[in-house]
Amino acid sequence: MGHVPVLLDEVVEGLAPQDGDVIVDGTLGGGGYMRAILKAANCHVVGVDRDETAIERANASDDYDGRLTPVLGCFGEMATLLPAAGYEAVDGITLDLGVSSFQLDEAERGFSFMRDGPLDMRMGGDGPSAADVINTLPEKALADIIFRLGEEKQSRRIAKSISARRLKAPFTTTLDLASHIEDAMGGRRGARTHPATRSFQAIRMFVNDELGELARALDACEALMRPGGRLAIVTFHSLEDRMVKQFLKERAGQTGGGSRYLPAPEAGRAPSFNLIKRKAIEPGEAETQANPRARSAKLRLAVRTDAPAWGEPVDTGFNLPGLDSVEVSS
Repeated sequence: MGHVPVLLDEVVEGLAPQDGDVIVDGTLGGGGYMRAILKAANCHVVGVDRDETAIERANASDDYDGRLTPVLGCFGEMATLLPAAGYEAVDGITLDLGVSSFQLDEAERGFSFMRDGPLDMRMGGDGPSAADVINTLPEKALADIIFRLGEEKQSRRIAKSISARRLKAPFTTTLDLASHIEDAMGGRRGARTHPATRSFQAIRMFVNDELGELARALDACEALMRPGGRLAIVTFHSLEDRMVKQFLKERAGQTGGGSRYLPAPEAGRAPSFNLIKRKAIEPGEAETQANPRARSAKLRLAVRTDAPAWGEPVDTGFNLPGLDSVEVSS
């Protein structure tokens, strides 16, 4: 099964593409949003993805009449990637956060414990792998990652068990790690989800610096969008949605002080965004039944004002070890 774009109609309606617009699909993936945007208007889409296979798929197609520009790189680097590709300002940006179905379905990418494969999880293929993280980080750092990014209450028990086992033999495959975490947590006990779900999510988010990428992307969106440009971000994780919500509320002038993610605003600063809807848009029952991945999705929409960008870096809110602290295996 290929990647099914979530809240597709709502995203396209929120972006409201017009003829001549330049719209950025910052998470190109399988191209679901991109195709719908190009169909909605005679516009141009810049498709950004850190996964080379996504860019290869886009380059291999000639269905877009020259209206698609694929760009290899992280969406957190849009502030430099887009000008380098010839786009100093754009009329809309959409981000579909998290891992794509293509990546989950490829066992060799190591994202899923449903299929055995190497313990990798890298969206871009470079830097430390999940195996490097699991096998080299100190027990406390590993527990902090699993607790904060996975919101796993048994993080310390899991980290302690992993630390003891890796002294005997390193973890190299997804099923090996998943089964070990399951045993450490005492088995399934009738749980609907696999006991390793939250831990795998946390390791994947850490390996790909997903919250850091989102923080940098929000800064870039504010800097790159023209007045009247529209922003549409789909999240699947409470931490990501909280960051997006706080960023947009802050930039829309709807908070009185700082948050864990953002500094307190200067008095009288002009809002750089207006909210299109105050609350997140969630999928309906029909969509969640047809696509279970949509169940946790939330879409937030905003429109860029003509006020200058605030230019204040967004913080992830967590003091976690950096990827540079992970020992990479040769």
